[in-house]
Amino acid sequence: MNISRNIIIGIAVLVILFTYPFWDGLGKSAAAPEVNLDTPVIQGLADKKCIEDVEFMRANHMQLLSDWKVSVVREGNRIYVSESGMEYAMSLQNTCLECHSNKEEFCEACHVFADVTPNCWTCHVE
Repeated sequence: MNISRNIIIGIAVLVILFTYPFWDGLGKSAAAPEVNLDTPVIQGLADKKCIEDVEFMRANHMQLLSDWKVSVVREGNRIYVSESGMEYAMSLQNTCLECHSNKEEFCEACHVFADVTPNCWTCHVE
């Protein structure tokens, strides 16, 4: 009887030890990376605004780029009209990377943090 009780206690201790990293990290999150907006083009802009507001771009930029790809490649539409009514060329290289030229410090900082590998660079030249 004493041996089976010790086995159960041993198993409980092992379960606690092996699951501790999971329980210790529960509810905690790592701080999001700081993106570097210090590029010559952005610094030279009088009005430092992206094609859409910051919150929209942080949450939806990949869907926006995916929609652009479909619109340009399949529908032949190359002009994007933002919520503010401004028109932009639907081009990762010529619109987005014109300002965000520091790919390693801008794009990669968040992509590495989020552990995502976008397929943009299979077609687009860095």
